[in-house]
Formats: sequence, structure tokens, C-alpha cells
Amino acid sequence: MYNGRMKKRLFIITGEYSGDIHAANVVKQLKALNCDLEIEGIGGINLKNQEVKLFADQKNMSAMGISPKIIINHFKLGKDVVNYLKNEFKPDLVLLIDYGAFNLSVAKFLHKAGIKIYYYIPPQVWASRKYRINLIKKFVDKVLCIFPFERQLYAQYGIDTHYCGHPLVSQLPAKAGRREFFRNHNLDPDRKLVSVFPGSREFELKNLMGVFKDSVKRLRNRHPELQFCISQAPNLSDEIYQKYLGDCDIQVVKGENQALLSVSDALILASGTVALEACLYKTPMIIAYRGPKLFYWIYLLVRCIKRVSLPNIIADKSIVPEIIQDSVNSINIAGEIEDLLYNQQRREQNIKDLASVKELLSDKNSALEVAKVIDTELFPD
Repeated sequence: MYNGRMKKRLFIITGEYSGDIHAANVVKQLKALNCDLEIEGIGGINLKNQEVKLFADQKNMSAMGISPKIIINHFKLGKDVVNYLKNEFKPDLVLLIDYGAFNLSVAKFLHKAGIKIYYYIPPQVWASRKYRINLIKKFVDKVLCIFPFERQLYAQYGIDTHYCGHPLVSQLPAKAGRREFFRNHNLDPDRKLVSVFPGSREFELKNLMGVFKDSVKRLRNRHPELQFCISQAPNLSDEIYQKYLGDCDIQVVKGENQALLSVSDALILASGTVALEACLYKTPMIIAYRGPKLFYWIYLLVRCIKRVSLPNIIADKSIVPEIIQDSVNSINIAGEIEDLLYNQQRREQNIKDLASVKELLSDKNSALEVAKVIDTELFPD
């Protein structure tokens, strides 16, 4: 007993570094609500730091591709976790976070076992593979969505949905002090800074690092007054990162993604959540993304919308330039960056448009909303 309430069991499944962060924030809020929970999960260092017992570490789950090894590893992990939850841990609730393909497969078997399933940050069925909404309807008891337009979409299918707001709105750190950041990294505060974010997965570095380095070289030759930094995602080892960076003389900033996003004058980004982070800081950016041709062709077949970056999707208009697949080259990237830096009218309009995206998102504390929903479900009295 704790505060007059029986202890319950919660199991959380994440598959990537970002999901681990979101999961840890939810656990932190659950603790603040005095929820007497025994929590286990699949995650990483962030969940571990919240004293969550890990059934498995997620570090091997975010590989890209459909190789036999990846398929076998995911299949084995899915089978093991289902057996563990059904026969040993027997949770009162399983919280799935993002990582759609794996989590929906697991949800199918857990649902058949009578285990209650909630899904936080559900698959973006509005972007691609809309058929998955039928799987969600069949195997998920409640969807905890993060975009306002998702609420109406799920409601159309009769799915129990709670809109929690986007986690970035309340969790994104305040803008860093430009002069302090520049001083700490030996940058000149009187010169414009262009920063490069090549992605947080090795396959992204493989497909993008070369063209991003060429783009920096082109911009540096045309505008010697510019200075450049490149971000190293904290989940990428120095060995892997250096493999693709090589002897390039771009200054590397590691583990300071948000600060670098907030103090830059323009950004070259791989697509992903980082684009929304940059948008909330109102930093002009371009999205450049390409992958293996096979996966791009598959994407073209299953996508539901043509826009790629979250700011454009949320605003339902083209705010951020998107350079995709065969169009990804240093000429196109450098040209868009030049325009965002030196075309003052376009730059001011772009910043104004980025600010409008934040207004479309709720100011709810997303992790707290999730924690309250879980608390209400497990401790209704």
C-alpha cells in the first residue's frame, strides 16, 4: 500500500533514443504524482537513470534496414518480451512509445493476452501507411497523441484518444546565450554561424555526411565570412562519427544539440524531430534528406502526404525548404542557405512563419498529461 493505493505494474517499450527520453520524462512525472508503480521496460540510459529496471537495452533496436540479422533480432526480442509480460511480470498497463513497426507487432500479442495497451506518440499514420490505423484500433486501448490534428483523425475511427500536446513545447530548453556559447566554442560572435545536423543514425551519416561537407566547402568558398559547426548526436560513438567526418575541418559540437540549434543563423538538417526543435527556436533551416533508393521507392508508395518536415506538415504549407533524394546536392543546399542568410525579406518572413507553427501546438506539459492519464487508469479512486 502507498497513499492508500495498491501498487501496480507498468511496462514501457521504447526503441530509439528520443523515445527513451520521453519515457523517462513520463516516469519522472508519475513519481511526482506519487504513483506507487513497479516500472520495468525496454529503453536506455534515461530510463535507467529514473531507476527503471530494463528488460533489454534499446541501443541495438534503432538499426536501419531489413537485413536477416535485424529481422531475427527484433523477432526474438518481441517474442521474449511478450512471453515475459504474459507469464512473469504481468503488468497492469503497457505503455508503447513511438517505434511503430515493432510496437504494433508486440501490441497484437499482448492484446490477445488481455493486457491493456496505451500508445504514446503513435505511428504517424497521417504521413504514411494509413492502414496501420486499423491495427491501432484493434490492438490499442488508448492513443496518447501529440499533434492536434491527430485527435480528429483517430476520432473518425472510433479510437479512444487523449491529446497530450507535443513534448518539445514544454521540454525544450530555453535559447542558449549566443555570446557565451560562441566564447565557449571559440567562435566569433560577430560572424554568422551555419550549423549542420547530419542525423543520429549511422545510415544517415553514410548517405548525407559527404554532401553536407561539400555544401560547407561551397559556402565557405563563396562566403569566407561564414563559420560552421557540425553536431554529433550523443548516441553516436566518436569512432562511428569520425568514420564519416574524416579529416574535414568543420568544428564538431557534441551533446549540445538544442543550444547549437538556438544560436545558429541558419541550419542544414537531416529530416526528423530536430526540424521541429529548430522551428520552436525560430532558426531558419533547410531539410536535405536521402536514403537508399529501394527505401525511397517504398516510401513513395506508402506515403499519404508529400511534405517531409514537421514544421511544414503542422502548418500545412511549405515553410522550410525540402531538398529530397536526387535533388540533394551541394549546389541546391548552398543556394537555399544563402537565400535564408542574405535575402532579408525572405529571412524575416521565414522566421515569422516558423513562429506561427508554435502557435498551432498546445502549451500542455505532454509528459505530465500522459502521467495523469496513467494515474487515472491505474488508480481511479
